[in-house]
Amino acid sequence: MDGRNFYITTPIYYVNDIPHIGHAYTTIACDVMSRYKRMKGYDVHFLTGTDEHGQKIQTAAEAKGMTPQELVDKIHVNFKELWKVLDIGNDDFIRTTEPRHVRVVQAMFKKLMDQGDIYKGTYEGQYCVPCETYVPESSAGEGNTCPDCGRPLTLMQEESYFFRASKYVPQLIAHYEKHLNGVMPRVRYNEIMSFLRGEVRDQSVSRTTLKWGIPIPGDEKHVIYVWFDALINYATASGYLDDPAMFRKYWPSVRHVVGKDIIRFHCVVWPLMLLALGLEPPVSVVAHGWWTVDGEKMSKSKGNVVDPFKMVELYGADAFRYFLLREVPFGHDGDFSEAALVGRINSDLANDLGNLLNRTLQMIVSYRDGVVPAAGLDDPLDRELRALAETTLGRVDEAMERFAFDDALKAIWALIGRANKYIDETMPWKLAKEGPSERLDSVLSSLYEALRLSALLVAPYMPGTSRRIWDQLGLEGTPLERVYDDFAWGEGSGAVVRKAEVLFPRIDLEAWKKVRAGELPKAGKAEAASPGEMEHEPEIGIEAFRAVEMRVAQIVKVEEIPKSRKLYKLEVDLGYEKRTVCSGIKAFFKPEELEGRRVVLVTNLKPAKLCGIESNGMILAASVKVDGNSEALTLVVPAGEIPLGSRVS
Repeated sequence: MDGRNFYITTPIYYVNDIPHIGHAYTTIACDVMSRYKRMKGYDVHFLTGTDEHGQKIQTAAEAKGMTPQELVDKIHVNFKELWKVLDIGNDDFIRTTEPRHVRVVQAMFKKLMDQGDIYKGTYEGQYCVPCETYVPESSAGEGNTCPDCGRPLTLMQEESYFFRASKYVPQLIAHYEKHLNGVMPRVRYNEIMSFLRGEVRDQSVSRTTLKWGIPIPGDEKHVIYVWFDALINYATASGYLDDPAMFRKYWPSVRHVVGKDIIRFHCVVWPLMLLALGLEPPVSVVAHGWWTVDGEKMSKSKGNVVDPFKMVELYGADAFRYFLLREVPFGHDGDFSEAALVGRINSDLANDLGNLLNRTLQMIVSYRDGVVPAAGLDDPLDRELRALAETTLGRVDEAMERFAFDDALKAIWALIGRANKYIDETMPWKLAKEGPSERLDSVLSSLYEALRLSALLVAPYMPGTSRRIWDQLGLEGTPLERVYDDFAWGEGSGAVVRKAEVLFPRIDLEAWKKVRAGELPKAGKAEAASPGEMEHEPEIGIEAFRAVEMRVAQIVKVEEIPKSRKLYKLEVDLGYEKRTVCSGIKAFFKPEELEGRRVVLVTNLKPAKLCGIESNGMILAASVKVDGNSEALTLVVPAGEIPLGSRVS
């Protein structure tokens, strides 16, 4: 086995319905892993596809007056379209109705028959028609229902071919005892080992009650059981029959990523089939959890099924990809909240990543004419940022080996957060006025390198965003073409940055709420209530608060606006940029009382035209009663010499 090969698969998705968040989640996870491994220097093969046989397809086609083939030809396109929308970079898309797959299924079935591991018998049991599976009596739910879908079971008896699964159970137990990552996460490993040490019966692998399936060679009144057929897709697409060299190359490195509801097929039935065929079981089967929506199970009747197409249309593919893998530890159940998605966009993507890029490029343009300087005079802060960058690669790699996408993203955002803090600590705007130019060179170089590495690290998760960052950094090609191990701190000097559009515009939460009218009550306003009677605005979550960006600024110039009795035109300095703000504080302060004062400025308000002047921000102030009737205004000011541009939270 070549240790630099990597084969990853999604389950093949059953085409009896439109794609939903569960399909998107699994496929995004596999796409991120495949992109990451490529950037680690691996030769990657990434497979997804559709499962197109079985009773549900036959029944749905009859109801529509179509043949099953006509139906699956039409429906499978929905999945291909979604993968385009989500920027999925799969290498192959397999359909179980393809001739290449039919050949492999029949060849494997015949091999197992010839060696006595498939035999004919009679099967009787409780059968779930929607799930197309027999359910052991010990596993049936209350009222003789399916433990997976909850629907009633039907007693069925039919002639069937059986696979001698029980024969290979001891061999599979020994395999899993040796390969503890054969099933991930650990809770699923324990579940599978417990099941294997119980009673594993021979598996029914054919049906006579339907026609829409792959016929058994030599006995065509039987069609091959849909699960037996579907599992073999992973071998078909890696060249089992058609390209043995490809199969030898990729099969020893195969990882399956599936939902936890189908792990017994993937962690018991499939590896038992492989052992009977003389093949190695997968390196690992990684099972993820289920998604609820705002605390409730997804249901068509409730109208709360998350449409990935709509989410991408509203928020963009990269934001959706980021949210799904950042919000919930992979393997756990998760709750999808559109409000939480908006919060992540405003905090993580706009405030953290977008703000770091904007501030850094603005300073390189302002102080070095857009040319990235070589590092000059460094100090412990520079070395600390560089050390964190160097350890971040290792932390991300360790997390990705565990399929811990959220931990990898936390490590990346720790670097982004540290770089934002580094700006406040080093005060480049002050260095530009007072300090040695060599020191400013080192600061700007360090920030640029942190961004360059961040663009590489986020590339698997947000490929489109990483390309835009790469372009603004003045770099050629795309980060997805690079190899992580080739990254060297300091190689970006001499690049000419190209400051462009904002990466992630902040979402106006009030406007967002109004679009979803009725979600929050209208706030009342109290004119002169006592503290005990004070009315408050509606409660908000932490995401809404994080969306308000406040920073320390200094008023450097005050001008009167002739047309206004209330407004001053203020020029404020944020350290990394200067802004014009119109503020209604004229009645309370003289210009000389304001010039030079440090204040707190809300920096992410939409610009507004006041008296013909565009105002970009709002000064924070509090009004107080001084004698029961007259009003005074107090500015909210930072204590001490906090650096300009520092975030207030």
